[in-house]
Amino acid sequence: MATCSPYPTRAHRHTHWWQRSWVRYGVLITLLALSGLVILALVREQTGTQGFLVGLGLAVLPVPLLIAAFRWLDRVDPGPWRNLLFCFAWGACAAALIAIVANSFATRWIATATADPAGADTLGATVIAPVVEESAKAAAVLLVFLFRRRDFTGIVDGVVVAGVTATGFAFTENILYLGTAFGTDQLTGDSGIASVTAATFFVRVVMSPFAHPLFTVLTGIGFGIAALSTGRHHLRRALLPLAGLLLAMGMHALWNGSAAFGEYGFFAVYAAFMVPSFGLLTWLVIWTRQRELGTVRAELPAYVLAGWLTPVEPYALGSMRARRIARQYARRHAGKEGARAVARYEACATSVAFLRQRGRRGRAGADFTVRERALLEALWHLRGVARPALDYAARATAPPPLPRPLPPWGYPYGGPHGAYGLRADAPSPYAPQAPWPPYTTQAPHDPYVPPYHPYAPPGPHRP
Repeated sequence: MATCSPYPTRAHRHTHWWQRSWVRYGVLITLLALSGLVILALVREQTGTQGFLVGLGLAVLPVPLLIAAFRWLDRVDPGPWRNLLFCFAWGACAAALIAIVANSFATRWIATATADPAGADTLGATVIAPVVEESAKAAAVLLVFLFRRRDFTGIVDGVVVAGVTATGFAFTENILYLGTAFGTDQLTGDSGIASVTAATFFVRVVMSPFAHPLFTVLTGIGFGIAALSTGRHHLRRALLPLAGLLLAMGMHALWNGSAAFGEYGFFAVYAAFMVPSFGLLTWLVIWTRQRELGTVRAELPAYVLAGWLTPVEPYALGSMRARRIARQYARRHAGKEGARAVARYEACATSVAFLRQRGRRGRAGADFTVRERALLEALWHLRGVARPALDYAARATAPPPLPRPLPPWGYPYGGPHGAYGLRADAPSPYAPQAPWPPYTTQAPHDPYVPPYHPYAPPGPHRP
């Protein structure tokens, strides 16, 4: 995802009123607001005012931690906050409303048709709820994939969008469950650790705050892999999101049905399936993020050769530690505005690296040149603050020099210089390595990028 706008200002052209962005944003905000008001009324009706307030206070606790975790995963190429706000609002309002209405209607219909309320509840929890809830959450991922396609470029983007959507859904669902548990305790007089509220809080907020995000992340991974596929594989791009959605439904059904596996069925599913799955997906996302950093280090040297970047910048921009040090350096010497300028510089450089990679793979689109030019010009305008900070970060994070190796025959006559009559201040034949890999002035063989970039930065050194 890119935070720098890679598009120049275009001339005004006539559009119909329904094609204007402010109309679409207004309709979307209105629908989400109406969904929020309806879901608020439904939850308050089921839990009561006091139960709603207690549930709200307890359900909000894991939300900042989950949002911060997904935002941390997206630090390489952070996306716009408006996408995350939409996803959270969709999960908390629209998806939750769809789930409550559809689950209630389906469960009542099954209970009426079979005259078995207990069986209808079990079937609704293990079959109906996973299908309805995962489909409702997947709708947000699909909307971002279709209408914010340039912000949706890979697996990490899919994980972040799906995870934030599921976090919003779990927030509303936790309000309902915790508020209902509090109402039960008010009727029975229970309180403290032995109360239903405490048990519900422990299971839903302490033990499994990642449950809903874990399910929906599988859908996001399917969309992320589809985003990496080329335009020729239309069938693959359609089947991968569907496969991810089916896996999410299956895992959700297993989680909801764990109570039917006996007294310790929940703990068995949690320990044998949920925790390993969470660990595996966490490793996958972190590994994917490291690959993104590798892409930055591999693609940016082409712009070093063209003069847009300094030789140390690909190294610094390909390290999260160096990026953080650069922002801290800019904050100390140029204040908050300097730190924000360095952050924008890092985002634009990452975007141009990913854009170049997609261009080499034939997935950049017809406006590749315009977008690349706009990003490079943004880098050029921010270079005054960003370059000193990145240069300092590169030197601060440079690997230590390797120790001077000893010749296999050893040093005769007491030292490396005594045997050959070299002075003490003579340069050593075993010089330490440079603090960062040097880049040659000769362009590498790349059929996509010419030896000299067609857009050289302005300056007296260019004709």
